[in-house]
Amino acid sequence: MKRYRQSAILELVTHESVCSQEELCRRLRARGFHATQATISRDIKELQLVKRAADGAYQKPGVPPGGRDAGGDGLQKAVADYLRRLDQVQQLLVLRTDPGQAPPLAVAIDRAALPEVVGTVAGDDTILIITRHARAGREVSRMLEGWARG
Repeated sequence: MKRYRQSAILELVTHESVCSQEELCRRLRARGFHATQATISRDIKELQLVKRAADGAYQKPGVPPGGRDAGGDGLQKAVADYLRRLDQVQQLLVLRTDPGQAPPLAVAIDRAALPEVVGTVAGDDTILIITRHARAGREVSRMLEGWARG
């Protein structure tokens, strides 16, 4: 249960602005997790969450200022540099790169924390992006293809 709760905490602080342990407790309860403030405090410590200077919201350590890649500049550059082909099947996107270039592109996608993207899996020259639904897949596909064209 601890792993699931901590995973939910990471998802919450990645996609929402959560500024207090009480607020985090409320949002976890809404997702079906019942934990005390002391448990949440331990989870925050174990996950090494820090507070952003700008708004006091929790975030994972090492996240750029602003919570995500500011304006998508890092992702936009990575797409322009590495993406060679993109195919969509429903909510799944398959991205092709030159050999050895899939990992840095996947990292850029993950760091951008796009709300439409559930996750990525990267090999040497292929990335699988899983989006929330087919429409989100089309939106992400159009965005990435636009950046790839320059």
